[in-house]
Amino acid sequence: MRIIAGTAGGRRLKAPDTDGTRPATDRVREAVFSSLGDFVVDSVVVDLYAGSGSYGLEALSRGAASATFVENGNAAIRALSENIQTLGIGGEVHRSTVRQFLDTNSGSFDLVFVDPPWPLATEELEGDLLAIDPCLRPGGVVVASRRHTDRVPELPENWRVAAEKRYGDTRILRYQKETEDE
Repeated sequence: MRIIAGTAGGRRLKAPDTDGTRPATDRVREAVFSSLGDFVVDSVVVDLYAGSGSYGLEALSRGAASATFVENGNAAIRALSENIQTLGIGGEVHRSTVRQFLDTNSGSFDLVFVDPPWPLATEELEGDLLAIDPCLRPGGVVVASRRHTDRVPELPENWRVAAEKRYGDTRILRYQKETEDE
């Protein structure tokens, strides 16, 4: 696993050695970031269920203004912290569950990555999406990863599906929050 492009392009990432962690493949991340294009530049990013931090670190490498990583697994936090230190491109780690972070967060984000473990119930993901809504700026984007056989989650009222794509057993869903003009 490596950073695909940008200032840290080609650099290797360490993945946590746990059964519950399933890092996003280079192919999937490359496709996600190709679809996002310049939206990443200067964006404020949060990487939920961060694991190794591959999504947030890729965003930083491609010009994101900042990235916050939310993770609560010890092995994942060790790997994530090592990746942040090794790459030297920034990032802030929050040891927390996703819901605790979102319920206490006072910031707002342009781009949110949600790559939960496969066993996470769709109903729990729907709760996460509702909790993300107040933290997501108008026009903001959420990229969610699911097993392709999982039910597609219901969305907050002011969101729309911008894209949906399947890569092997992974389904990538990209959502966009309506702007105030819509």
